[in-house]
Order: sequence, then structure tokens, then C-alpha cells
Amino acid sequence: MTTAVTVPAPVRAWRALPVAARIAVIYVAARLVTTGFFLLASHLSGPGSRYGIAPSLGDLALGWDAQWYWFAAVSGYPQHLPITTTGHVAENAWAFMPLYAYLSAGLGTVLGSWGAGAVAISLASGYGASVMLYALLRERIGASAAMWAVIFFASGPLAALFQVGYAEALFLFLLFVALWCVQRRRWGWLYLLVPVMGFTRPGILAFALFLALYGVYRFVRRRAEPLPAREVAHIVVLGLLSGAVGFAWQAIAAAVTGDSGAYLATELAWRRNWIADGSGAFVPVEGWVQAAGFWFTQWGLGPVVGVVALVLLIGAVSVALVTLPQVKKLGVEVRLWSASYLVYLLLVFFPQSSIFRLLVPVSPLWGALAVPRSLRWRVGVLAAALLGQWWWIYNMYALGNTFWQIP
Repeated sequence: MTTAVTVPAPVRAWRALPVAARIAVIYVAARLVTTGFFLLASHLSGPGSRYGIAPSLGDLALGWDAQWYWFAAVSGYPQHLPITTTGHVAENAWAFMPLYAYLSAGLGTVLGSWGAGAVAISLASGYGASVMLYALLRERIGASAAMWAVIFFASGPLAALFQVGYAEALFLFLLFVALWCVQRRRWGWLYLLVPVMGFTRPGILAFALFLALYGVYRFVRRRAEPLPAREVAHIVVLGLLSGAVGFAWQAIAAAVTGDSGAYLATELAWRRNWIADGSGAFVPVEGWVQAAGFWFTQWGLGPVVGVVALVLLIGAVSVALVTLPQVKKLGVEVRLWSASYLVYLLLVFFPQSSIFRLLVPVSPLWGALAVPRSLRWRVGVLAAALLGQWWWIYNMYALGNTFWQIP
């Protein structure tokens, strides 16, 4: 004879809530924690911080790159590239895509300021991204694990991005919707999502690579999983569209400034903050090789150790994406996207303190950490995520006074 298990009333009430409401509760609770971290960072901020003593939450929300988005919204993009005393292109607004900047300005006219519009969009987009992450993972790893993935995502080391004037939250929402569309074969929506993503934040070229790899995967498996001609057409056309959108901003910058290399030169301006003797020319993968030598020399280990560590890192990530059962459970779409985006970063990025922020598009991988059913494990991951969040906020906002404390 079995004994019925009595479920506590609060648990029954929680399970009775719609999924979107449960995610809203989790998301709001996570934002309150982040707000507490920001308030503590403000209290600890001293004269050595770029924010000064006791900055307001608004000051913190509109720091760093938020200033560039605001500048693009109010002043537009320069027709003439600024030049440094050394003859190189200086940092300027062309490095920042226009959609988030102008949406924030539009909403800001209603809410009273550009900053209010920017933060409101980030907050709403973060919630939307949480809902879509759950939808993306639920059928792959189950409802419970998907909800824990949302908890990790909403509380993670970079969760402060949901409360500041950065475009990441909006891009994540659009990206998760796009991946869900691929997962469900809802191709029509992608013709709108791809251009919107492409003018929100750099990274749409990674989506083009993802679609190419996904097309190859579907072709190889066409006997086990039919691949109609209509889907082939969608995958090919959307891949080409993603590539075209990925280069469109470069073409626009070239047309406005009269300099065919305006965008790349602008992006490289930030790299010269670390590599002062940079050649000024973009070479794929070179940024990682330079960074390996630079950082490991800073740590007293030398450039050779740095390059060896880079190779080992690439190998370890590749093995994890291909072989780890927890990652394989997430589905081919998440795995191929993660691989594509990491390849994109390897090709174009110079690793520095912003690397943590630039990794947020692989956030669906939180699902792999949510797969183990042990409550102790999941609570431990959450604790580590919150600790990482505080570390990031403390360094980037409370301190924010050295070259490696730039979000």
C-alpha cells in the first residue's frame, strides 16, 4: 500500500501559476538582488573609481558603453572619423549599432530621458529572453531543468546587463526567439529577426555560420529526418541574408565617412588600448594570439605559454560541445549556435575584460548546468553565479579604475 505524498500549499500555489508568471517572479527577485549589489557597489565606490564617491543607480546604469549609445542617439554618427595624435582612428560611435540607441531615445521621450528608455528596454528584454530561454530548453531537458536554467541566467555573473544601458539584453531576446524559430522551423519570422538582430549588436555573422552548419547537419541527416526543398531554400536564403546584414553596417559606415575601412578601423581603436603598437589592419584570429602573448606576459608567464593555453582552451571547448552528455541534451540548435558564436569571437575579438560580456550569447549553455537533478548541485551553481555577479559588479562599477576593469 502506498502513502500519498502531501504537497505543501505554497508549492501547489507555485505550480498553479502560469509559466510566464513564475519566470516573472524569478526575474524580479533576481533584479532585486542585482539592485542590492549595485547599491553596495555605490557604497564602496571611492575617489579612485571612474564613478566617484557614492554614485546613484542611474549613474551606474549609464556608464561605459551606455554613454556611446546615448551619444549615437543624440549626435548621430560622425561623417569624419576622429584621428588621434598618432594618426590612428580614435574611438567613435560607429562601433555601436543604431537600433538600441534609437529605440531607447524613442521610449525615452515618453519616460523622460534616454537613460530611462534604455534601462526599461533592457529590463523588458531580459524578461523576454528568460521566457524564450525556457521555451528553447523545455522540450530538450524538461520543465524543471529549464526553469533552473532560467534562474541561473537571470542571476548569472553578467545579469547586471539587464539593468544598464547596454544592447545585450535586447540582442539576447531576439537571438533566443530566432533559435526557437529554427528549432520549430518557423522560418518566416527569421526574415524580420535577422535584420533587427544585425542592427542591434555585432554577432549576426555568427548566425550566418550557424545556419550554414545547421544546413549541413540537416543535409547529412536527410534520410533520418526529411529535408524538404522549401526548408533548403529558407536555410540558404536566410544564411545569405544574415551574411549581407552582417556586412551592411560596414558598408553604411564606408558610405557616410568615405572611408572603406571606417568600421574595422573604429573597432581596432579599442584594441590599441592594450596593444599600443598594433598595425591598424584587421587579421582574423590575430587578436587572440596577441592577447595570449599580452596577458600571459602581464602575469609573468610569457607569450609562448599564452599561445599554448589558447590552443588548449580551444580544444577543451570543442570537446565539451561535442562530447559532454549534458551539452548534447540541449539539442543541435544550441550546440551549433554556441560553436558558431565562439568561432566568430575567435576570428574577430581581442580578449580583454569585456570577454565576459561578449560570452552572454552562449547563455543557453546554462541548461547543461541545470541538467543534474541534485538540488545541492543546483543551489551550488546558483551561489557561484551570484558570487560571480557580485565580483563583476564590484570590479567594473565599484572599482572601474584599471584597464582590466572595463565591462
